[in-house]
Amino acid sequence: MRILGIETSCDESAVCLIDAQGGFADGFKFSILGNALISQTEIHAKYGGVFPNLAKREHAKNLVPVLERALYEAGALNEKPSDISHYSEKLQKILERESELYERLSVFLQKYGLPEIDAIAVTVGPGLEPSLWVGINFARALALVWNMPIVAVNHMEGHCVLSMMSISGFRKSRYRDFVNPDIKGSVGKFEFPVLALLISGGHTELVLSKEFQKYEILGATRDDAVGEAYDKVARLMGLPYPGGPEISRLADKARTSYEMSSHRITLPRPMLHDDNLDFSFAGLKTAVRRIVEANCPLTDEMKLDIALEFEEAVADVLVGKTIKAIDEYSAKTLVVGGGVSANSNIRTRLAEALTEAGLPPPLVTPPALSTDNALMIALVGYFRAQNRDFVNPDTLKADGNLRLI
Repeated sequence: MRILGIETSCDESAVCLIDAQGGFADGFKFSILGNALISQTEIHAKYGGVFPNLAKREHAKNLVPVLERALYEAGALNEKPSDISHYSEKLQKILERESELYERLSVFLQKYGLPEIDAIAVTVGPGLEPSLWVGINFARALALVWNMPIVAVNHMEGHCVLSMMSISGFRKSRYRDFVNPDIKGSVGKFEFPVLALLISGGHTELVLSKEFQKYEILGATRDDAVGEAYDKVARLMGLPYPGGPEISRLADKARTSYEMSSHRITLPRPMLHDDNLDFSFAGLKTAVRRIVEANCPLTDEMKLDIALEFEEAVADVLVGKTIKAIDEYSAKTLVVGGGVSANSNIRTRLAEALTEAGLPPPLVTPPALSTDNALMIALVGYFRAQNRDFVNPDTLKADGNLRLI
């Protein structure tokens, strides 16, 4: 089965075409046929974060080019002109809020005929609703002209499922531009119950899964997500956006520096010892602000101190809460997903804690696949399509606060 995945939950415009076969517990295998992604990170850097309406406009500009590129890589472009005049009125209605996307897509659909695809999977939430709507309406327009079913995908389930995969042939340097045609995957070796730690710019959650595609949220952030805290702390320190890589770079430098101050700062570990599995990072950010204000302008040494202590505080909380959840719910496997899972220190700390607990290392995707991508949407779409879990395009809606259930 060939599934086209579309991802626009935040500031990545991504399309991926996969070929998959088998059931989750019965010889599942997939290969990436074509993939394309355009990141808006540089565009939003001047704002210190993602500007929703700008992200929406960029998605409208980017989706047709990434679709064409993904299909080209897959050898799936049907270069047979099509007459779509009888769809024109309906397409205009679907894309009435994305006029630029309508113009670009109309040209594309007239230039190329029906590709060999079985279903379209699109992210419907959680995320920025203006961005989500662009992807959803794009999928609706394609489904109309191509007469294909649509699968609605929860973005967070995408991170979960992708982390459960064993991927071979992956090359980071090629993935963001042209996909390595040898990328293949299958279900990794693990046991249920699975505990998923989902850490990104918008989410910090602990999710229990006793069986595939059944989820229970055990704990979540009550304020800032961990990735959001990284970005806000970086801004306080005068570091560029996105803040996670910058703070991690300084923290790594501090760990190997022989010139660190003997008067290390100390930051709180919010909710670490509370009798629940929730998170809170707003207080940690506030503690950093007080230190910055008391030591402004920051010296290079102070920046190293803050970055290291902040990253260790975050890791202490994430690891502590995760191990507590594993103990309480007898989880046998830890899955880690989301953009912050690319952080090497967090990965190392989690692996060490699991070893001490007598459990296997966590299942984590390659770092470059930890951020938003359409592969994870296509994978979830495949399993949903197997169960004929299709949606009515006319009632499809974006839900910025969609939860895993």
